[in-house]
Amino acid sequence: MYESYRSFASVYDEFMDGTDYQLVADNIQDMITRYGVSKPSQKRTGASEARDVLLAAEKNLVVDLACGTGKLTEILADRGYDVMGIDLSEEMLGMALERRDKLRHRTLYLCQDMREFELYGTAGTFISVGDSINYLLTDEDMVKLFTRVNTFLFPRGIFVFDFKTLHLYRDVIGDRTIAEDREDCSFIWDNWFDVETRINEYDLSLFIKENREDESDNLFRKYQEIHRQRGYTLDEIRSFAERAGLTWVAEMDSETMGPVREDSEKILCVVRENGKKLPRGIV
Repeated sequence: MYESYRSFASVYDEFMDGTDYQLVADNIQDMITRYGVSKPSQKRTGASEARDVLLAAEKNLVVDLACGTGKLTEILADRGYDVMGIDLSEEMLGMALERRDKLRHRTLYLCQDMREFELYGTAGTFISVGDSINYLLTDEDMVKLFTRVNTFLFPRGIFVFDFKTLHLYRDVIGDRTIAEDREDCSFIWDNWFDVETRINEYDLSLFIKENREDESDNLFRKYQEIHRQRGYTLDEIRSFAERAGLTWVAEMDSETMGPVREDSEKILCVVRENGKKLPRGIV
């Protein structure tokens, strides 16, 4: 699934510099405040700490699925959340660990498949943004993801995620070529969209400068990767979540944070755990 993020990992943040991660964090924090149970770390002392510290730690944990280079994960850590990042790409996690260490945070990162991850306890919030779930190419894999999240969600906890729509792949980027030339790296991104399978294949050619610290060295090395994503409708995503036992809470256009439209290209969604009993003493 994520074999693609190898050479691309080293330049991923550079090509994603147009993404306002602070704004993404604002939107996620708003969803957690509005619908969720997790809160930034709060100091507890005395009898209160002895009684509820372990369960409160689970309730307030935010798990970033397919966290990539950890940019969003560490922003949430800066805002006081207890965060954990999970990704299947060792190369992307290597970048995340470098970022964490520079910031002197204590974020835990795990190399796991988001369809089959394992935790020692539950978490009050799961997030997955940057259209990561579009890399799941079958209905079965989608249900596996939502079922896994539901298994490890704290009672009444939420899952905040986004996805690219079928409209975007079919009507906007399908069969297009995108290219970008920068000082130290360039890419050519060829798209092919299959109407029957609804899978969009990205053939990515990367040209990365060998010695990026030496301005006089103009040697570039070529790398090639193939990425595949599948387009989904909102109704399909809702069905997958509900089949996994999750309760649908809200959906919105990711760009406007307003109502979803027929031409929405990416949709932000919130689903909730519903059925587990809340431990005594935890509110």
